[in-house]
Amino acid sequence: MSFIRTYNKPSVFAGAVLGGLVLGVLLGVLARTTETQWLTDTLDQIGSVFTTLLQIAVIPLVFTAIVVGISSLRNLGGGKTAARLGGKTVLWFAITSFIAVLIGIAVGKIVNPGSGGFAAEATAKNTERAANATGGSWTAFIEGLLPQNFFSAFAEGETLQVLFLAIVFGAAAYSLGDRAKPFVDLTTSVFEIVQRYLGWIVRLAPLGVLGLIGAAVANYGDALLGPLAWLTGAVWIGAGLVLFVVYPILLHFVAKVSPAKFFGKAWTAIQFAFVSQSSAATLPLTRQSAVNLGVNPGYASFATPLASATKMDGCAAVFPAIGAIFIANISGVQLSVWQYVGIVFVAIFGALATAGTTGWLTALTLTTGLIGLAPQQVALGIALIYSVNPIMDMARTATNVAGQIVVPTIVARGEGLLDDEVLNTPSTPPLLTDTGDSPTRRHTPEPAPA
Repeated sequence: MSFIRTYNKPSVFAGAVLGGLVLGVLLGVLARTTETQWLTDTLDQIGSVFTTLLQIAVIPLVFTAIVVGISSLRNLGGGKTAARLGGKTVLWFAITSFIAVLIGIAVGKIVNPGSGGFAAEATAKNTERAANATGGSWTAFIEGLLPQNFFSAFAEGETLQVLFLAIVFGAAAYSLGDRAKPFVDLTTSVFEIVQRYLGWIVRLAPLGVLGLIGAAVANYGDALLGPLAWLTGAVWIGAGLVLFVVYPILLHFVAKVSPAKFFGKAWTAIQFAFVSQSSAATLPLTRQSAVNLGVNPGYASFATPLASATKMDGCAAVFPAIGAIFIANISGVQLSVWQYVGIVFVAIFGALATAGTTGWLTALTLTTGLIGLAPQQVALGIALIYSVNPIMDMARTATNVAGQIVVPTIVARGEGLLDDEVLNTPSTPPLLTDTGDSPTRRHTPEPAPA
């Protein structure tokens, strides 16, 4: 048990993943140089099993996370007020995600990570897949959106159809209120079970990385390793543009809040998110930062928990766009206009599926599945991404948390729920001292130290 507790520490786990990467590369080089086919096949089998175990959870995770996310809008209490605030919050989630994914696509196209980084035989192997993946039309898109029946969407693994069904069922459950409580409770339980399952599978990442990267090196040599630096740089650039350009513009012109004041009061939460790489762990600081910025405590208590699971501009918008371009490039696939439309669609409407510590993985899998990249291509991309994921995740999570504070601030200003007196009062960094404020009671921030 002590070993398990130690392994669960982020630093130990990151070291294990890195060790799996290094050992996988060495084994792949050995298999390639000695032409040992059984070793190549074994590495490929290990990677395939790990990928399959991950893919098993994607469909139930997408459905349950979205239903639970929509149903949670009722927690604010108060009928029309809850609906209006919830609707505006989700709308701003979508607006900022739209901006973030466009930045991700633009940076991905400019940096073009992974281009020329795959061995020639890899491009040849994927020529047929590339040809099949580049087609698309709005007619085909709409036809692909609507399932023949409820069960076929799940049985056939049609992610887009499951996403559509989840939105419909979530909205219906919300409208029924208490009458749908048994269904919502059951869905919540399934959601938690799927998250626990994913947590177990993610612990196998060092072994999965070993197999996936080992098989990639054995089959294609070391030509894939160079583009990782470009991929990491592209993610940092995209996340930085959203964090330090887009958010300040929205704060200044829409929320009428000084960006300097925002960063002064939210920096502790952003910094903690950067270090911890966890939106969930940062949630108490995120909420208190919003309250210290003058957001009504009752609304902050609704908006920030919802945002911590669904508002991920770094993980669910910037990163999937760049990640999809990276995987397409290393696989020799030329993305079409319709596939870029699909990337935007997932960033806007698939954010509710990016819950928990595997948010980036769900977002990337959802995106690549929708635009038609083959599972083998995605598996290779995941193997490479895992090797540098902690570095990318710092920038992604900091952007996530900043957005989780920005959106409530914008909505609160528009709804008259932003207290300028609190906003303009100096406060200490967000501490866990405010837990029971009424939505109608004025909140006084902690005084600045003398």
